[in-house]
Amino acid sequence: MARIWMFGADVNTDQIVPGRYAPYMLSAGDDLRRYPFVEARPDFAPSVQPGDLIVAGPNFGCGSSREYAPLALKLVGVGAIIAPLFARIFYRNALNLGIPCFTADLRAQLRDGDQVDFDLATGTLTLADGTLLNLPAPPAFMRAVWAEGGIVPYYRRYGRFPGAAQ
Repeated sequence: MARIWMFGADVNTDQIVPGRYAPYMLSAGDDLRRYPFVEARPDFAPSVQPGDLIVAGPNFGCGSSREYAPLALKLVGVGAIIAPLFARIFYRNALNLGIPCFTADLRAQLRDGDQVDFDLATGTLTLADGTLLNLPAPPAFMRAVWAEGGIVPYYRRYGRFPGAAQ
């Protein structure tokens, strides 16, 4: 089971990990797990479990291009992020790190704290009442990158980037 963590629209990278924590990010490694939403939602980092899902409004990840914002989410084990629109640089950073992002608006069907079964392979969420929600199917290259845990592990395994000639 995965918990749903609801967020509104225009969640920027400074809300995900405030810039003043940057010195810690540059030297602390796994301590970065302590900082996602440290001010915007202090209950997040100590309570999030691997596989939990973020469901948000449009423009998730806007703001600066800080790669440590999605990295903090990866380190705490976020299973996927679902929003109707992502800031392009955040979306790309998330893909590079192997964080599944789905472009969909599920805010009307889900509530903060809901427990769902999430199947990344099929892109489905099963609600407690048995309702099945289908996420849009991502391109094959994205699924391949997610399966390897990010673009660098993918490259290390295959010696090329997804879609590149073999």
